[in-house]
Amino acid sequence: MATKERPFHLVVFGASGFTGQFVTEEVAREQVDPKGSSRLAWAVAGRSQEKLQGVLARAALKLGRPTLSSEVGTIICDITNPASLDEMAKQAAVVLNCVGPYRFYGEPVVKACIENGTSCIDISGEPQFLELMYWKYHEKAAEKGVYIIGSSGFDSIPADLGVIYTSNKINGTLTAVESFLTIHSGPEGLCIHDGTWKSAVYGFGDQSNLKKLRTQSNLKPVPVVGPKLKRRWPISYCRELGSYSIPFLGADVSVVKRTQRYLHENLEQSPVQYAAYVTVGGITSVIKLMFAGLFFLFFVRFGIGRQLLIKFPWLFSFGYFSKQGPTPKQMDASSFTMTFFGQGYSQGSDIDKNRPNIRICTQVKGPEAGYVATPIAMVQAAMTLLNDVSELPKPGGVFTPGAAFSETKLIDRLNQRGIEFSVISSSEV
Repeated sequence: MATKERPFHLVVFGASGFTGQFVTEEVAREQVDPKGSSRLAWAVAGRSQEKLQGVLARAALKLGRPTLSSEVGTIICDITNPASLDEMAKQAAVVLNCVGPYRFYGEPVVKACIENGTSCIDISGEPQFLELMYWKYHEKAAEKGVYIIGSSGFDSIPADLGVIYTSNKINGTLTAVESFLTIHSGPEGLCIHDGTWKSAVYGFGDQSNLKKLRTQSNLKPVPVVGPKLKRRWPISYCRELGSYSIPFLGADVSVVKRTQRYLHENLEQSPVQYAAYVTVGGITSVIKLMFAGLFFLFFVRFGIGRQLLIKFPWLFSFGYFSKQGPTPKQMDASSFTMTFFGQGYSQGSDIDKNRPNIRICTQVKGPEAGYVATPIAMVQAAMTLLNDVSELPKPGGVFTPGAAFSETKLIDRLNQRGIEFSVISSSEV
């Protein structure tokens, strides 16, 4: 991670995009330590000098940092110009890639970073892209000694690190975890930018290729420790939280399973079974989501249906997604809680002969998920890459957040910045 030959520790690529602007603000916050001295050399990168300067100007105004623009470098590069991506990568120790959907625009950045000895972090929630990058580039990244770490935003650091945290806190062996995501909103409701919607549309529309990729990988099954975790019904009631829930269809399950495979095969840790759900409140919300889900699953099967879904996100998502994204008021009033219910075996208990005899409940809580918590998670992942070098897996490669950061201080860093991990209860039964 030495940067003697490289002018910048971090480069935010796609800084003028909707999420990129918030990542830029978060790096600016990280740039200044409590004593007020600059400690990070960084730059923003994208196609338009004017837009990049505009993002820096808005960040300067918001943060009360009038000299910010003069403290930050700018790099002009385009995803369609490989030479410009090479030039960007050569100037950075770590690239924060905010340009999605990653299935279309992610691979050229990964390739440029590996070829130029640069680590890369993204915030993709697209399992097909994440898994494909592992199979295509893990060995090349290891040869170069660089780290390519996907899903380092709300997808999927809270879930992936949450399971590891739960495993570390149980007084015994954790064998299975269910997580329940609850999104809290203010009087103006919720809204998500349509970039996330587009990734979901393309991902669900291409499920057959993801299945094909997994079949071709021909991985041997990870052993199941303890009773097999049963799947809940598509709509189920969580008594502990007093809410109906549905399966969480994001990247969390894919990412956590890959992490658990890595920890089992490389660190000889007992693998944890995992299932993810999202709470949806009462029966009215369930009915509304059922209709939205049926519309989505029908239209996503056809080319023209996908075009309609992408053109009218607000209509087909019942107002949850829009091309404008959330307002500042909506973001300020929003937060998330991810609750983990785990079970396992106390120390010395015979796993093969007995039922699980220990239960634990943990939580990860934080601010608005998409554009506050995601930038915090991404930037702290980057700071961990820069500062916890000796705790990273050697010699490098393509990793999930949990695989890369399980031995580092990332959870401590997140706790200090408002993404809080805590134990709610733990008991032997």
